[in-house]
Parts: sequence; C-alpha cells; structure tokens
Amino acid sequence: MAPPGRHYFDWAATAVPALQTESPKPGTFGNPSSLHAEGREGKKFLEEARSRCAAALGLKPETLYFSSGGTESNAIAVFSQLFRRGACLYSAVEHPSVWENCRVLERLGRPVGLIPVEADGRVSENSLKQALEKQPNTRFAAIMAVNNETGAVNDMAALAALLRREGAVHIHCDMVQALGKIPVDISGWDIDSASISAHKLGGPRGIGLLYLKKPLETLYRGGGQEGGVRPGTENTAGALALASCLEEYNQREALEGAWQGARERLDRLMRGLEGLGRYSPIPRERHDAGDRRFSPYILQAAFDGVPGEVMVRALDQAGFAVSTGSACSSSKAGRPVLEAMGIEAKLRLEGIRISQGRSTGAEEIDLLVRAVGDCLEYL
Repeated sequence: MAPPGRHYFDWAATAVPALQTESPKPGTFGNPSSLHAEGREGKKFLEEARSRCAAALGLKPETLYFSSGGTESNAIAVFSQLFRRGACLYSAVEHPSVWENCRVLERLGRPVGLIPVEADGRVSENSLKQALEKQPNTRFAAIMAVNNETGAVNDMAALAALLRREGAVHIHCDMVQALGKIPVDISGWDIDSASISAHKLGGPRGIGLLYLKKPLETLYRGGGQEGGVRPGTENTAGALALASCLEEYNQREALEGAWQGARERLDRLMRGLEGLGRYSPIPRERHDAGDRRFSPYILQAAFDGVPGEVMVRALDQAGFAVSTGSACSSSKAGRPVLEAMGIEAKLRLEGIRISQGRSTGAEEIDLLVRAVGDCLEYL
C-alpha cells in the first residue's frame, strides 16, 4: 500500500489497510434511528455488525457500543466518573486520550492519582498497591493493555484481581494496541470497560467500540443512540468493516502465528541495529525479541548522538516512515512515557518508535537497518 520507494514502519499510529473489507451494502446508508424501510435496513446491518464484533471478542452484543474510535471510547469512560464519588487513578504511561482527560477531571476538582510504572514500562502489582495506598478511596482505574510507545504488555488479569480486592473500582482498559496482536480475554480479565479502534486493525478511521460490562451514566447527551452511551448517527458501514477486521485478525489461532512472525522480524531488526554499534533499546534491558513482557510489533530505539526527531526526518527523506512516539502527541514537547519509566534525558531525546505489521517483510527490515546505518554515518 505504501507509494513506490517508501517503507512503512509506523503501524502503531495507523495500520496499513491490508483487509479488503466489503463495500458498503446498499441498505447501510439509511439512518438506523429512522422508522422507514431504509432506516430499518440500516438498523439491521448495524446490529449484525454488533453481533459479529461480539462473537469475535467472546462477548454479549449488548455490552458493545459503537464510537468514533479509541480516543472517544476512552473519554466516555473517563468522564463517566463525574457521576461517581471517589478518586480516579491512571497509569503514568497512558495514551493522551486518557491522561489529558484525567487532568481535566482534576481541574474540575476530582481527586486524581498516578499509578507509577517499573523501569520496563509496565504496571506491577507493587506499583498499583502504592497508588492505592495514596488514594484509598479509588473508584476508577485506567490501565492500558499494551503501551503504544514501548510495546510494554501489562498483566491485566492480575492487576484487575488486585483492584477487585480493594472494593468497588471501575477498571478501564485501553486495548487499541492489543487487539489483533496479543491474546485478549476481556471477560476473563474481569474489567469493566475497554476501548477498541478499527484503524489500528487495518480498518477505516472514525469507527471503534466501547465495551461496558454494565451500562453507566455518561457525560454526552443527544439523540439517545447506542443506548445513550454514545449519541450521534451511527457509522453503519464502518461498523461492518470493524466486524470484518475483528473476525480476520483477532482469532486466537491466527494471533499466535502472526506473533511468531512479528517476533522473528523483530529479532532480525534488533540484531541488525545492534551491529551498527550506536543502538540502545528502550528500556535497555529489552534484548530478547521473544520477551512476552513486550509486544513484538513495537520497538523503541535510540541512537547515540542523534536526536530522535532528526533521525525520523532523515529516515523520512530516505523513504522510511517511523515516529518518535504517539502520533496524537507528536506536536507536544517531551516524552512523558519514557520519563515515567525513569529513562535518562539523553536517551529520551534520542528515542524513536519503529512499529511493524502483518505485511511487513524481512527484506524491508534489512532495508531499514541499512538506511539507519546510512543516516548515522551521514549525521
């Protein structure tokens, strides 16, 4: 899908559309809230998409609400806490759509606290206990499944079990970088809400899901669509495309094979970068491509003496798309995720994110390593 002479290594920002989703059916244009035949037909397709998504995720259809994507799903969950008493916790490495909104809650006078992370970027049971001790009246906790900058994978089942022992805590999980890449068990993890985005799975932009174990009161108001959780005319064609992506990419058997392929490509990448002599993984302890604490689809790398933004631009001119971190915060200074991990300032400045996908080839990995070497020599 990339233009000739270009190589795409920014899948964590958005995936290459690899799945040829079906073109919109004629009946999908009708507003699902309308009472006429076209509206009823649109409603039928919308509910078909919901049922297909639920089957692919092992959930009940009534627990899934269509949204515009991960950011909106996260915001709905966070701002629902305006109707609850108690404190809100979020991990120090959350996506901006979580931590920015949690800070809005704080400005509105709600008690908010950070969950620190370990040096590998993961939330441990110990760090979660520390946060709960500081905020004993916690009623909401947001912990992402896979970090979008480092690929760090949290043990959501263990963390949720700890939170359950602490009482009535609503557990929210950003699953945008997890679905289609690692096994996800929403029911088994015993979480209360989760966010999903289609375009990270190779689907269209502007469509996502919010999982809710139980309905909750939300800040948004409007026409009452999606059970009042997300008012606004639904994107029926997008919902069908999301269902196709989940059916194709989130099956357990296919996940393991794809993970193995990604691990082999990551190993090839890491060995190649190590041969250049100026490479450091972030965190530094990440040397095994098969380390299950991290997603093999994302690597944060630093190159001694070269600021990350400079390397990103040099590689772009050479035909390779990489990034420094989250596309949603690319215009902002600082690297809060790496800072929360305790990464020293120099290494933070030099970090870039290399993210691959299912269609990335081994030969592209070799070309990227060669291009990095050329950029290092030139710079």
